[in-house]
Amino acid sequence: MIHGIELCDANIQAARYDGEEPHLIRLAGSGDTSSCAGFALHEGGEYAFGQAAENAWFVQPRKVVHTFWSKLNHDATTLVVPPRSPSNSEVAYFFLRDFTARLAQSSPGAKQVVLAVPGVYLKDMTTEEEKIGLLLGMAADLKLPLSGVVDMATAALCDPRGPRFNPARPVLLLDLHLHAAELSLVVSADKLERRAFLHIPQSGVLELLKHLTSTMANRFLRQTSFDVMEDGRIEQVFYNQTKAFLTSEDPDFRYILNTTRRGYEMAVKRELLVADCQAFAENLVQTLLKFVQNHGLTPGLCAVALTERTVWLRQIENRLRSAGFVRFLRLPAGAAAAGAANIGSRLTPPSDLGDVPILKSLPSDLSRNRMSQRWEVHLQKGKRHATPDLKPTHALMDGLGRTLTGRVRFTIGAQGLAADLPLPDEFNHATDCTIALQLEGRSWWFTEPIPAENGQHPRIEIECGDRLQFRCGDSSSDILFAHCPHAPSNGAG
Repeated sequence: MIHGIELCDANIQAARYDGEEPHLIRLAGSGDTSSCAGFALHEGGEYAFGQAAENAWFVQPRKVVHTFWSKLNHDATTLVVPPRSPSNSEVAYFFLRDFTARLAQSSPGAKQVVLAVPGVYLKDMTTEEEKIGLLLGMAADLKLPLSGVVDMATAALCDPRGPRFNPARPVLLLDLHLHAAELSLVVSADKLERRAFLHIPQSGVLELLKHLTSTMANRFLRQTSFDVMEDGRIEQVFYNQTKAFLTSEDPDFRYILNTTRRGYEMAVKRELLVADCQAFAENLVQTLLKFVQNHGLTPGLCAVALTERTVWLRQIENRLRSAGFVRFLRLPAGAAAAGAANIGSRLTPPSDLGDVPILKSLPSDLSRNRMSQRWEVHLQKGKRHATPDLKPTHALMDGLGRTLTGRVRFTIGAQGLAADLPLPDEFNHATDCTIALQLEGRSWWFTEPIPAENGQHPRIEIECGDRLQFRCGDSSSDILFAHCPHAPSNGAG
């Protein structure tokens, strides 16, 4: 059995691989969660980690630290622990000792461990020597059967649970950690390899939560005349509720605070939270666009992989679509942990930890999600309608309809590519199977994915009764475009 550990301090996770599909491990003593945030609390001569430490952050801020994984060096932390403050590496060691002990309780008998580390740990040789050297020292002291250290973005694309992707297209993987965002360019034509990396400071989950907590607290004060910031315990409860709202998929949320005198409530819709995240999301989009430009890439020809943490920003995908990106891969929870466990099946723990491989590139076949089958799509024109002014309002497939109303772009494609209308399972192996219909004025337009003899991609208006016919091997699927009289249309009246 192999353990993969994903060292993302926003939610450190572990997965197990025993010859079948990897799955996440619920840690002993962590309740119903399989993750552990990179927080540490020192109180009464003892350490507590993860949720217990995060829950004390606003109550006892001087006793809590959360930067030790992002820094991972010999500098002293802000914790006051006689006779001297512990270093970041010491607190990280105590954290890892606690994490692996609970992991062994939940899933005993691992013969190998593979660490998926933040991309910033491998950004250059000097940083790599310092941070990986510290990790190897921890592994030696904890007697971990370490068989490899792998770049987190590369590991995430080796998770066999993840969506399939076209090896001919570069993948831009965007991830959020506690104090920074990471952007990795991964290619997989000859081998799966991280070609470029960007560390985006002050763009992490904690910075976002601080902003959201403050904004929501001001809103709460205006509505209830109660200041949540006056008491650390109340502020902690409010922070926890903000985080729960951000990480959930609930369309509505209700803040509930109870004091000894009375209770206070505030109902909030998801749209308000999305609006509060707008500037944060826009900064990431603009950074990604500049990164693409600097590396000579085109947004429409790249796939954007979004981790579970990035998807907490519900609007990020739509904003990236508006910027010209059309291909998206939504990675499952703990993708890097599961990918690291999968990678471990090709590795053997060395007798000397100094020989543990540090991996930023891997054999392409380790990513079983690379697509291989070709596909084609054709537009079959329907009979001319007696009232040509009627425009399509719905796309129908297998008796189910998806509305076109209120959109300017409508994508159809294989599952896992975040299409507005996903094709059946039979198309999951199709190479880069996705198209985007575009609204111009009142009309929807289809662009042929294969260029004509003159090198141009023909554009055809889609009318009521037209069909898009998708084929992949022996599989086929038809999408019918129709006008529903009682459905509002894009200005058709």
